[in-house]
Amino acid sequence: MPMMAHAVSCVTTSQIPAGDRNTYINAVTTLASRIRAGDVAGVRSQTIAAVAAQFDGMAASIKAVSPQLRGSTLTFEAVYNLKATDLPAGQDEAQFFCAPPESSRVVTIVIPQLPPGNYVLALAHATGTPSPQQLTFLLQNDPAESHEWKLGGFFYRPLTMGGQDGVWYWTRARDYASRKEGWNAYFYYQTALFLSTPVNFISSPNLEKLQKEAQSSLPASMPVTGLSSNTPMALKGGSSVYNITGMRTAEFAGNLDLVVEYQASSVSDPAATHTQIIDLMKSLIAQYPELRNGFHGLWVYAQAPGQNPYAIELPMDQIH
Repeated sequence: MPMMAHAVSCVTTSQIPAGDRNTYINAVTTLASRIRAGDVAGVRSQTIAAVAAQFDGMAASIKAVSPQLRGSTLTFEAVYNLKATDLPAGQDEAQFFCAPPESSRVVTIVIPQLPPGNYVLALAHATGTPSPQQLTFLLQNDPAESHEWKLGGFFYRPLTMGGQDGVWYWTRARDYASRKEGWNAYFYYQTALFLSTPVNFISSPNLEKLQKEAQSSLPASMPVTGLSSNTPMALKGGSSVYNITGMRTAEFAGNLDLVVEYQASSVSDPAATHTQIIDLMKSLIAQYPELRNGFHGLWVYAQAPGQNPYAIELPMDQIH
């Protein structure tokens, strides 16, 4: 830790000289415009060589998010200058502790396998569209290109789900927790965490507080292992037992749904699989009726080895 502390440093938005800050923002704005337009080649030309050489993942991200950005307005939430020129090569991770002067509110940035260099991390919101997005850009100062700032990493995440942001879901999660609706509280906390965390390698006091509340909200009836495909959660439904391998929230037609994935022996018979999914839906709601209050509907995916998943979505008022 002492070696790492001397090897890296962070300069926050308010501390960055105006001229430098404008340079960073201009570079990100150009990249964002190209991503908005779906200009994969243009983004690649403004990307560091190591990433440009293996660009398939980045290209897929650009194509996926580009339609969501059409007509959007870009606003910057934070810009950090991350100095890691003295970072030892091969370091497992680089930790940056970012705080304005005389502030105890430290934003922690932990980036694995970061090569030595000078970086900028820019967090931006693309709003004014039906699906507003959070965009995170990691730029590197490229000495081989006259010290031009080039893209080293790009990440995106929805800013809202069902028309609401992370703060709204956090407030509703607390409300459900106070009403002893543990399942609703847990999934609303998870949704709040997802929407409030622009990228997984950044943390803040507010995020840590939210994480603690979310961890404490896990209902006794929902084993943590039940949310992992390694150890399914058994749900009894009539004479059947359904092995649930995953549960999460998702937006569907502008509303919040609960998504359930379970193991099926086969999905080759659509009629039989449909009947099985409906039985699972009814059994889940019968056992946890509070879910009717928290979600517009259920998405259930039947997953069988070697076969494409079979999925059904039903609004809550059609599950009875």
